[in-house]
Amino acid sequence: MHWWPAIASLPWIIQPLAMLWRARGSRTLGAESGVAAPDAPLVSVIVPARNEARNIEACLRSILASTYPALEVIVVDDRSEDATGAIARAIAERADGRVRVVESRPLEAGWMGKQWACAQGAALACGEVFCFTDADTRHAPDLITRSVNAMRARGADLFSVAGRQELGSFWERVVQPQVFAMLLARYGSTEVVNRSRRIADKIANGQCLFMRREAYDAIGGHAAVRGKAAEDVALAQLFFERGKRTELIVGIEQLETRMYTSLGEIVRGWMKNIYAGGLDAMRGGAVGRVFLPLLLLSAPVMMLAPPLTLVAAAFGLVGGGVTLWAAIATGIMLVWWAVVYARFVRRSPAYALTFPLGAAVLLYVIIRAVARGRRVEWKGREYRAG
Repeated sequence: MHWWPAIASLPWIIQPLAMLWRARGSRTLGAESGVAAPDAPLVSVIVPARNEARNIEACLRSILASTYPALEVIVVDDRSEDATGAIARAIAERADGRVRVVESRPLEAGWMGKQWACAQGAALACGEVFCFTDADTRHAPDLITRSVNAMRARGADLFSVAGRQELGSFWERVVQPQVFAMLLARYGSTEVVNRSRRIADKIANGQCLFMRREAYDAIGGHAAVRGKAAEDVALAQLFFERGKRTELIVGIEQLETRMYTSLGEIVRGWMKNIYAGGLDAMRGGAVGRVFLPLLLLSAPVMMLAPPLTLVAAAFGLVGGGVTLWAAIATGIMLVWWAVVYARFVRRSPAYALTFPLGAAVLLYVIIRAVARGRRVEWKGREYRAG
């Protein structure tokens, strides 16, 4: 009887160890050559931007600081309601013709806004290689050079860079690591993703996606994923399904993104992707619709159960072996999250104490996303993903 609390704690011991095991061996962009080849192809950097006034200047300036020798930048102002277009045009005027800013046409039915803007940018681009990048990214000068070199060396048709996530506010530091840990548990390292022969294991990071123009056109471009909530994953899976080579790499020193700046943005942002996008990624049809909510809910529920049990024990609602199990499992998770914050997030390990709060927010996001189903909302627009 005295051993059962320790035995019951095994899932909380095994899970972090399994995540560390699956995370090993990710390849980094810094290992690639930072010198452009003499025959470097023209790269068209396409930036879809809607209501990005706070980000667009820093993004464009970082792209223009690139050491890559053959570059054009196309900003598609997706009918912004703020100063995004004006800021982008002011930069374009001083960029020696390297930046074009175009106004998006009215959104057509059946399209998500980002795909609509990307497709218009691609139609105007002249490059042999497209780089689709979000307006909230910051590029190191060697990002494009190293990416193109790696892409050509590996014969990749789609090449995606996973960069560093800037976590500026309290809520970003509490909630974002929870989401990324869940993604890591599902997909593993970049090499696990790259070596997999299963379509459902293929993912990409839409914040920075390089594609050969010929391959992009062959799969139908963004029109082929026009209604997908997670267009980056959908593109990676479609490329792989059509016999194209996809590659994912870590570029912590070359790419930085601040996805959200407040709790409200975090909730709205992940509500858009976590369930509707997950359905597309699972490719499970009716089975996926049944099991995906359970799989998503299992992560925050597993994290919340031990500390909530300790709270119940403090009020005398449970005791004995149950309390001991809860104490062991909670202690394990505190150690795990302290390691995550110190080693991966590069923040104080004291943030480990906030893991129940982060799990509670994640649980709330998942419940709301599941309740909305394929109905998603983002930047003042409502869509039905599919």
